[in-house]
Amino acid sequence: MDGMRGRGGMWRGACLGLAALVLGACVAERAGPVVAPAAVRVPAEAPRVTGRERAGDADHLKLVSSFGGEAKAPAVTRLLTEITDRLVHASDRPDQAYAVTLLDSPVINAFALPNGRLYVTRGLVALANDSSEVAAVLAHEIAHVTLNHASARSELELRSALVSKVVADVLNDPDTGAQLKNQSRFALARFSREQELEADAAGVKTLAAAGYDPFAASRFLTALNRTIQLKQGGGTAGEPDMLASHPGTAERVSLAVRAARRIGAPGIGTDDRTRFLAAIDGFPYGDSPRDGVVRAGRFIHPGLGIAFEVPEGFTLENTRSAVLGTTADGNRRLLFDQIEAKDGQGLDAILRATWNDSLDPSGAETREVNGHPAAFALSRGKDWTFRLAAIRLGEATYRMIMAGKGGADPNAAFRRWTESLAEVPPEEASALRPTRLQVVQATGTDPEDLAHRMVVPDRPLDRFLVLNGLERGARLAPGRSYKIVTE
Repeated sequence: MDGMRGRGGMWRGACLGLAALVLGACVAERAGPVVAPAAVRVPAEAPRVTGRERAGDADHLKLVSSFGGEAKAPAVTRLLTEITDRLVHASDRPDQAYAVTLLDSPVINAFALPNGRLYVTRGLVALANDSSEVAAVLAHEIAHVTLNHASARSELELRSALVSKVVADVLNDPDTGAQLKNQSRFALARFSREQELEADAAGVKTLAAAGYDPFAASRFLTALNRTIQLKQGGGTAGEPDMLASHPGTAERVSLAVRAARRIGAPGIGTDDRTRFLAAIDGFPYGDSPRDGVVRAGRFIHPGLGIAFEVPEGFTLENTRSAVLGTTADGNRRLLFDQIEAKDGQGLDAILRATWNDSLDPSGAETREVNGHPAAFALSRGKDWTFRLAAIRLGEATYRMIMAGKGGADPNAAFRRWTESLAEVPPEEASALRPTRLQVVQATGTDPEDLAHRMVVPDRPLDRFLVLNGLERGARLAPGRSYKIVTE
């Protein structure tokens, strides 16, 4: 929640629809109902669109800035560059120039631009367990470039938009134009999903050709899938939404294993695990204190000078615009953000202005919270009951929303949560330290021995296992190195 500002009613949809953090780009995943794709018939005579410009340095700088800047980790950056060079030499386009940038973001993400710029977040590097897993991600991104996926998708998007506009405006048939526009969404989603699977297959081939373990792709995708489930509170990932731009992670794991088996049996290739772990020892992990962190059951944002208690049973997701939360069963959700207030505008008026649905007059209340002015409201929808508050601390106004599914009114938990909002003393804010990865050697076989040393908001054993690619019930190998999260 980096200098966040509210966006009115749009956050209500985000609060209700969030089942897991959408991780973005080529390692992204969403879940939802399966929708049957519709056929799109683009006339052969439709004009082609040409002259698309590549992203320049300005786009690169803007993109890097949106992900928190470049991460300062010279050893990791050098390793990423060496891995990229090795993959490029083994690819179908060894003449293509690439430059890899390590982004200072805790989200798990990687993507490529058509001009050969590759981007990897520190969150992705932290999840990997050896060089071959990072190489698998980079090989996938390089495949997108060599297969010209970005330009092909852009071409389809522009042609589809042009055809629907011509039918609607020029031929004066808005109904058919709208139908074509809707159908094109399915076609583009299917097209993107096919591209992802094609890049997966090509990436595994390049990975093996470069001498890396080809099964690393399926290992990393498995870790990604488990991370998504952990963010969902332990639930299982649903079937992929056909409008999502990526196929289901489970599907990708199966296809990646199949592609690797066509190359050879497990055990071929190198993973370069020892050097990789040495490079990431001390590597930043998780949210940066400047953007807000969870410590000992409290969300603390030093930059804003505020803190609140994490409601019991909730797992928080700290985005750049808001803090989102959900319980394991998904029956309760919360949202915390900062909203703009006009001069002289009352807090009750602010709530009304930032909420699209009607408010129940019986829930309206104006009082103080820890000496700060606050306004409260109630909104009852068909499937959810919402409790809302706007609280002013100094010159800033914060909005707190908690939703209960069905007729369950979350008022009791909501009041405890809002009462916990307070200003953070400067000395407490300055004492916060970022969490980091520490590579340690196991002295015993019980994962709990290392998991209890993890500085994480909840479920330390589950997080330790996912971070190290271990299944439940696995035993540690004495003398082997593992990752833990420490301050």
